[in-house]
Amino acid sequence: MASRAIFVPAALFLLLLFSTTCKAQLSSSFYESTCPNALATIRNSIRAAISRERRMAASLIRLHFHDCFVQGCDASILLNGTSTIRSEMEAGPNRNSARGHQVIDAAKLEVEKICPGVISCADILSIAARDASVAVGGPLWTVKLGRRDSTTANPDKANSDLPSFRDGVDRLISRFADKGLNARDMVALLGSHTIGQAQCVTFRDRIYNNASDIDAGFASTRRRGCPANQGDGNSNLAPLDLVTPNQLDNNYFKNLIQKKGLLESDQVLFSGGSTDSIVSEYSSNPSKFLSDFASAMVKMGDIEPLTGSAGQIRRICSAVN
Repeated sequence: MASRAIFVPAALFLLLLFSTTCKAQLSSSFYESTCPNALATIRNSIRAAISRERRMAASLIRLHFHDCFVQGCDASILLNGTSTIRSEMEAGPNRNSARGHQVIDAAKLEVEKICPGVISCADILSIAARDASVAVGGPLWTVKLGRRDSTTANPDKANSDLPSFRDGVDRLISRFADKGLNARDMVALLGSHTIGQAQCVTFRDRIYNNASDIDAGFASTRRRGCPANQGDGNSNLAPLDLVTPNQLDNNYFKNLIQKKGLLESDQVLFSGGSTDSIVSEYSSNPSKFLSDFASAMVKMGDIEPLTGSAGQIRRICSAVN
């Protein structure tokens, strides 16, 4: 009996092939033969930057996060504006707050010296976030590599897709779900707020509203550096975690239980809702938080990567070739 041929429409075949290829091309060994010293070179550059400014660890993790949430992990956030490109740095969540571009540029310069035109800026962002975590006591994870760089940026998508400091828990869950991340991933990733600082404008309303979800002493302490008048001291900084602001640990979750979350979008994670149990778990089990944080960072790094012949390898991270 003759075998029956299975007809697969060309469009579906290409879609399946592209999907399989994307997954196959992201590999921890992607540069082993083309640039074997790439990861060590990037690590040394990132460590040097964080040794100069401890806060940079938080900035690099945030930079990777803000890149991946806008058209995927493609280094679009690093592109400067031109006559044909509107920079994502123009978007509200990034303007005057996204930092670390110069650190990525410096790491790119170092790998270009040893392997010109090989390592993508998108992969450097992913590696830098991992190395930043390790530098401040956080977990180590294996970074999957092989991303290519976008030739476009999308500030409109940055405005619509990036979480806001005013988001409620349901809105946060929805935003992360849109990127393929579940509620546990979300809580673990927001745990990166155990390091870094926030501008007065992002928490002023919270510390002056006398609500029941904020510790009175904590609010009083934060008011000292954040005037009540709108516009005054907007850029004044406060640590997101008062206890260990330069250590990636689980104190963030302990703070939430004590009603000491600095941002509204922090405290809503422990406000009688569906994520309370995860916060409680992480507050009492630091190793579980660190493990889940590492897993969520790997998962986030898988958001819509450009691979194969898509995009390009930018020689300078701030501009298309």
